[in-house]
Amino acid sequence: MKILLTGATGYIGKRLLLELVRAGHEIVCCVRDENRFNPPISIAHKIEVLEIDFSNIPADKKLPDGLDGAYYLMHSMSSSIDYEELELNIARNFRHLLFRSDIKHVVYLSGIINENSLSKHLSSRKAVEEELSKGAYHLTTLRAGIIIGSGSASFEIIRDLVEKLPVMITPKWLNTKCQPIAIKDVVDVLSSTILNTELYDQNFDIGGPDVLSYKQMLLEYARIRKLKRSIYTVPVMTPRLSSYWLYFVTSTSYKLATALVSSMKVEVVCRDNRLMNLLQIQPKSYHEALQKTFMKIEDHEIISSWKDALGSGSFTHNLSDFMKVPTFGCLKDERSLRVRDQQVSLSKIWRIGGENGWYYVSWLWKVRGFIDKIFGGVGLRRGRTHPSKLATGDVVDFWRVLLADKNGYRLLLFAEMKLPGEAWLEFRIQNGVLYQTATFRPRGILGRVYWYLVYPLHGIVFKGLIKALSK
Repeated sequence: MKILLTGATGYIGKRLLLELVRAGHEIVCCVRDENRFNPPISIAHKIEVLEIDFSNIPADKKLPDGLDGAYYLMHSMSSSIDYEELELNIARNFRHLLFRSDIKHVVYLSGIINENSLSKHLSSRKAVEEELSKGAYHLTTLRAGIIIGSGSASFEIIRDLVEKLPVMITPKWLNTKCQPIAIKDVVDVLSSTILNTELYDQNFDIGGPDVLSYKQMLLEYARIRKLKRSIYTVPVMTPRLSSYWLYFVTSTSYKLATALVSSMKVEVVCRDNRLMNLLQIQPKSYHEALQKTFMKIEDHEIISSWKDALGSGSFTHNLSDFMKVPTFGCLKDERSLRVRDQQVSLSKIWRIGGENGWYYVSWLWKVRGFIDKIFGGVGLRRGRTHPSKLATGDVVDFWRVLLADKNGYRLLLFAEMKLPGEAWLEFRIQNGVLYQTATFRPRGILGRVYWYLVYPLHGIVFKGLIKALSK
């Protein structure tokens, strides 16, 4: 079949793409920015890429001919505090675009909706479903709760809380029930649903076999990891305090933390699990999902991560708009040093950040990350998805990868920390010389004051960094 895949650079989309190609389908991947779409080389010749921003579609935009079905995997929960109207507009534009195509079936991945009083997030998901149902195609909605897998936001929040806090004083919503599902099961259900006529014009809840409270999920994680943890719930933590609690303890952004807290107060338990029986899928238990996730992390097989989405930081533009580092009105810290071995230095550059640190006075980078977190930035806790691989659009602590050209010996990063301006950090090796350039485009007088205040620290940090990289 020929299938349109939206959200192809997202957490679910990246994994579903591999499964669909493996099944022999022809895939048209919709991406907002083609520069940050990096499919595995082994499948690049089997897919077509369509650059399209569904929030603002040109009037003459058309879809390729011969499409049979489509996946709707787009959401904006972590991109904006006021995401409801944005999500509805995207769904409306998607529906209008499909009027000019022959697509017969759309599969939409949503959230479990089973209470009269819905959170802002789930209300938005429901509104999107209602908008998509107006199309001239058959719609199947799959409603999932907490998704457990390597790189999922839910798993990483659980991991951060349990690994960092021996004793937790938590909000009362930790007693809320939910029905977690393994990412592998989500992908299997998605791939088995497309153009399945028995499932047309219906919605289904999908979940694993276990119904657990968030507290039970944390304690089960601790039990598997052999960690002694005590959790006490208190009724005095407001949604705002709960959001700050998640934001400062975990790697999540404040926008995502706010949306998650709103949703976690609502019970998300499947009405039934009949779809699993229809598709003959045996869902994994929460314990099995955790064990599988640990194995993937240990083997560095994290296909996708929530933090690689642009919404995990402050970047809201196309990467291509920032790939050319400006010169006018900019302040720079430029250094160069001859390297002993180009390949060794390149390998060090490609492993920068995350658990490997920044090679020199890494504690200063941690201090800067903590300050950024206090001022509402992403901080240093996002780390990186893979310890030695980088691709355009990836996250490296509080940086976003704009260009990762290993053959050209060049890495370009853009700062997503809170700054009175814009900052780039570039590493380039040419003719045995490493060139390291920090560029800052200040915003007004405050930006210039900031640069000169931190300039003495740059002398320490950047001088030590290039020395460490050149050895």
